[in-house]
This record gives sequence, structure tokens and C-alpha cells, in this order.
Amino acid sequence: MSEKNREGKRTARERMMAERAAQEAKDKRTKKLVVGGVVVAVVAAAAVTGVVVQNQRSKPETPVAAPTGAIGDKSLVIPSGAADAPSTLTVYEDPRCPACGMYERTFSPTIDQLEDQGKLQVNYHVVSFIDRSLGGTGSKHGANALACAQDAGHFRDYHDVLYRNQPDETSDAFGDKQVLLDLAKQVPGLSTPVFEACVNDSKYGGWVSAVQQDFDKSSYKSTPTVLLNGTPIYPKKGDEQISPENLAKWVDEANAGKQPGSTGSHGQSPAPTSTASEPNTPPTAP
Repeated sequence: MSEKNREGKRTARERMMAERAAQEAKDKRTKKLVVGGVVVAVVAAAAVTGVVVQNQRSKPETPVAAPTGAIGDKSLVIPSGAADAPSTLTVYEDPRCPACGMYERTFSPTIDQLEDQGKLQVNYHVVSFIDRSLGGTGSKHGANALACAQDAGHFRDYHDVLYRNQPDETSDAFGDKQVLLDLAKQVPGLSTPVFEACVNDSKYGGWVSAVQQDFDKSSYKSTPTVLLNGTPIYPKKGDEQISPENLAKWVDEANAGKQPGSTGSHGQSPAPTSTASEPNTPPTAP
């Protein structure tokens, strides 16, 4: 074979090898692009799924109804006393919280008197985290029963009765709705078929959950949390320890030169004309 022919065959063979190598390189690039695209798509899908799941987890429960007269953002607060009172006491408490029971048994007579004098309105945030910590349903059912009492115009009296008869924190006695209904008999005019149905049906269960979710997002991490005109006063205000006498003094100091508000019977709002109002939309050691 001539040198020329051998050179021609070698050149053809090298050209074929070069074309094959180029094709293999192209195939590898294509495969990488496909795989990469799949990975990107999977990551993107996972990201979307993660957002959806996170949105589902963080989406607050929207109460279908709030108790009559509830105020504040999303109607999560139950007021007691004159709406035009010159001072406001804000209270976060759980029906099962023993420290809340001690606070209420110590201060409720003074607070009721200040309400009756038109000096103070109390805004209650009825939370229910102890169920989550200890199990049971007493916090939620107690909070729902308080909302039902608000509908009937007897929130304050029933609230005081619940805390005077508060069971041990670990007993979950308020998880028995009959206990809540029996205690209502101590409040004249509260024990009615409407109230009983409201308690038994957990009418305000969604509202109770929304109040707790609002507390979870707040800067307050324990109960009772008590503020006078936005300033924390429990267990002390500045260097002064809270006491019934100091509470009355602090309210009088805050109200100096201001007219008292008008009050209804026992410092409560008049009995409502409807059973519920639609809302605008929608822990730690006790």
C-alpha cells in the first residue's frame, strides 16, 4: 500500500474518532442539562411545596364568630367596665393558670370596685396554652364558657366565679363542661338553655384558638400579664410591689384630673341583643 493511501486511511480514521468524541461530548452536555433541569425543577417544586406547607402551618385559625361586644384587632378582647373609663387594665390569663387564680382572688374585689366607680375598664385576653402544656381541654372549654357568658352579659360575674372555684392546675376539671355549667348557676340569670348550648357546642372554639395564636405571637410569655395603660404592673410597677392598695393608688394617679366613665350594672356592659358578632376577619410557666 502506498504511503499516500495509508495517510488517507489514517486521516479518515482520526476524523471519525474526532467526530465520535465530539458527539460523546455533546451527549454528555445534553445529559447534564437535562439532569440539571430536573434538579432545578425538583428544587423549585420543593420550594413551592415548602412555602405552601409553611403557609398552612402559620395560617391562623379564623374564628367564625366572636362573643358579643368583643373589641380590638380581630375582636379577640373581652372588655369589662365602662368603655369611656379614663384608664385601661390589660390582662392576659388562662382559666387553668394557678398564678392567675391567685391574682384574681386577691385583686378582683378592688378591680370590680374600680370598674363600678367608672375609673377603669379591663380588657381580657383569655388564653389557653396550659392545655397544650399539660394536656386536657380545661383551658379551652373555660375560655369558651367565658365567651358564652359575655354573650349573656354576665362575663365579669362568671369570670370571678370560675377563678374562685378554680381546680388544681393538673386536674383539668374545667375540661368537664358540666362543671362549667354547674358553676354558672352561681350567677343569677346565666344558667339558661342558650348558655348551656353555647358551652356544650364549643360555639367559640375558633375564637379561643385565635386568641391563643395572638398571644403566641406577642412579646408576652407568661400569665398573668397585667398592664395599666400599657405599663406592666405585675408583680410590680417600677420599684413598688403590686397590692390592692397600690393598684387603686396607681389608677387614681393615672386618672388625676380626668372624669370617670359611665357604667352599667356591676360595671358590665348591658345584656346584648344578639348572640354573636362577626369579627373583622380573624407560654410558659403559669
